[in-house]
Amino acid sequence: MGDSLGAPSKDEKTWAMIAHLASLLGYSVIPLGNIIDPLVVWQMKKEEMPFVDDQGKEALNFQISITIYLLVAVVTVIGIVVAPLIIIAGLVLTIIAGLKASNGEHYRYPLTIRFLK
Repeated sequence: MGDSLGAPSKDEKTWAMIAHLASLLGYSVIPLGNIIDPLVVWQMKKEEMPFVDDQGKEALNFQISITIYLLVAVVTVIGIVVAPLIIIAGLVLTIIAGLKASNGEHYRYPLTIRFLK
C-alpha cells in the first residue's frame, strides 16, 4: 500500500480513478449522484489510502462546485448558453482527472471551490 510520502500503490491509483469517474455514473442514475458516488468511494477508502483521500476530496469538491455552477447558470438568462459548456467541461475534466489519478498524479481541477481540505 502506498503512503503519503511515497508513490501510490496500484490499488490506490485504481480507487482514486474510481472516485473521479464514479461521478459520471452518478449523472445518469440518481439525482446528485455525481456527488454521492464519489462521496461513497472516498468514505470507504480515505482512512486506509492517502492518495484516495486526496483525490476523493478533489473529486467531491469539483462535483459540488460544478453542481453549484450549473444551478446558477440555469437561473440566469445566459444559462442556455453557459450550462451546456459547464456540462461539457465537467465531463472532460472528470475524464482527465480519472486518467491522471490512474497514473498516480495528484490532479487539481481548475475553478474548484475547496469545501473539503
